[in-house]
Amino acid sequence: MQRMKRVFSFSTKDITISAMVAALYTVLAFVFAPISFGPVQFRVSEALTLLPFCLPQTVPGLFVGCLISNIIGGFGIIDIVFGSAATLAAAIITAKMPNVWLAALPPVVVNALVVGFYIAILSSTPIIPCMLYIGAGQAGVCFLIGVPLVTALQRSNFIKKYI
Repeated sequence: MQRMKRVFSFSTKDITISAMVAALYTVLAFVFAPISFGPVQFRVSEALTLLPFCLPQTVPGLFVGCLISNIIGGFGIIDIVFGSAATLAAAIITAKMPNVWLAALPPVVVNALVVGFYIAILSSTPIIPCMLYIGAGQAGVCFLIGVPLVTALQRSNFIKKYI
């Protein structure tokens, strides 16, 4: 019982960090709205999905940020449920990866398969090309923005100093 309590307890600092990530994810999704939604997307906010690699407490914030973004600008209830769940699953897997390069793979693969599938159906786009478009956009965001972001955070000692 004691172990379970420890796994599900979050400090005020953890909740604050997670809330800041949720807000940042949502803001980035809407600042870049023209390229954040649709069968071909480059959702800049998805670069934050690498944060659980070094900050596992950001997982709930990523889920909430994606949920809010999909409620306001997504493809309806399917996107709200499955898109947010895909981001949550990818974030959980990312937190368990052994290095930052492998940490970029779960958001790419999970979103390519899950989001690519339902967006193809909702937008009448062929499934395989849609999965490839979503995967390519995710790969671009995660490897070109997410990996450098996490690497810079780790090198700057920001995490050790403030978190």
